[in-house]
Amino acid sequence: MRCASSRLLAAALCLACASAFALDLQGHRGTRGNAPENTLAAFSRALAIGVDTLELDVGLTADGVVVVSHNAALDPVITRDASGQWLPPGRGPLIHSLTLAQLQAYDVGRIRPDTPYAKTFASQQGRDGEHVPTLAAVFDLVKSRGAPVRFNIETKIDPTRPADTASPEAMVQALLKVVQDAGMASRVSIQSFDWRTLRLVQKAAPAIPTVCLTVQSANSDNVHDTRWTAGLRIDEEGGLPALVKAAGCAAWSPNAGAVTQDLVKEAQSLGLQVIPWTVNAPADMDRLVGWNVDGLITDYPDRLRQVMQARGMAVPKPFP
Repeated sequence: MRCASSRLLAAALCLACASAFALDLQGHRGTRGNAPENTLAAFSRALAIGVDTLELDVGLTADGVVVVSHNAALDPVITRDASGQWLPPGRGPLIHSLTLAQLQAYDVGRIRPDTPYAKTFASQQGRDGEHVPTLAAVFDLVKSRGAPVRFNIETKIDPTRPADTASPEAMVQALLKVVQDAGMASRVSIQSFDWRTLRLVQKAAPAIPTVCLTVQSANSDNVHDTRWTAGLRIDEEGGLPALVKAAGCAAWSPNAGAVTQDLVKEAQSLGLQVIPWTVNAPADMDRLVGWNVDGLITDYPDRLRQVMQARGMAVPKPFP
């Protein structure tokens, strides 16, 4: 009887530990799998599903307004002009070349049908009349819902294409002003593949956590290019987690295909949080949660909630 009681107690303690494990559920571009990416509709939908953090990207318009956009230029696959016509194939106008008024004349509320992108996100529900929002408008939306979510904001800067965007200094200065004016400094982290912007944030607003984004794939690698790592060299730092630590980041956000359980443990032993991106398959979510990552960035926060619930983990409160 005593052994049986001990086993029951141990099982209860294990369940309690699993439930108490905090995972940062981040909705990628709001919830790209369910609503038009980086729009107020996507952020509203993510709040209704229930997330801990809204992940989003920012750029700067010609008149200095911080707006939410993943690409430096308007993407013809998701953009229509004022007359409702899809932009021609190729590269659309640069965000930095347009004023806010010019930018918001475009509709980014759905994916162009019969494109590979549309097939990839077949479950996305389009919504006509969605425009590239300002970051301030996203903050206002969250305040209106009374949602205590955080914001993981990516600076879209490419050191190999400096003419495409504002300078790192101008970007960071404008971004921090919007964050501070909205009173959101305690609820924001700033991430980037271009670590120059992170160094600027660390200097100007040291209380705001920075997140080192990395990608290592067949076509991309910002880890071994010092233009992206603010001059730091991985071979001089003793590995990737150590490189991130040397950059002053509080968290490391690698592409999920490049992270291993050993790297997760190594990074966490250095005091870093590990938050892989972009994880959409439930099996991958479950595997990474099993590795005790600190968070996951996903296009489908509804799927991640199901994985967490199956593990007995607490999920964020929805704010419909």
